[in-house]
Amino acid sequence: MEEERLQILRMVQEGKVTPEEGAKLLEALESEPPTARATSQWLRVRVFDEKQNKLKVNVNVPINLVKLFGRFIPTKELEAKGLGPLNMDEIVEMVKTGAQGKLVDVYDDEEGVRVEIFVE
Repeated sequence: MEEERLQILRMVQEGKVTPEEGAKLLEALESEPPTARATSQWLRVRVFDEKQNKLKVNVNVPINLVKLFGRFIPTKELEAKGLGPLNMDEIVEMVKTGAQGKLVDVYDDEEGVRVEIFVE
């Protein structure tokens, strides 16, 4: 659980979430049963700028926090760039039914940006 707490604190420090959002994530993490922590999986979100050969977003979220975290994903901005729609409820349902590996792989030719979401 310490690694998850540090990841949330890094997200706050880097401005990826507000301090209030970070507090909600930490609170949700604290309410997680200990047995779930031992077997937790991660939802990994990567946004890669292939034109600049640079990783722009690299976020790892415990599966049990996916629904809460989904509120912070800028889905409107992704849709405006042709990288959506992104429905976090559908992704949560996929995870609940045991989906593994890459769930989303979207590439924008014009911007040269790839968005990947996968479960490990």
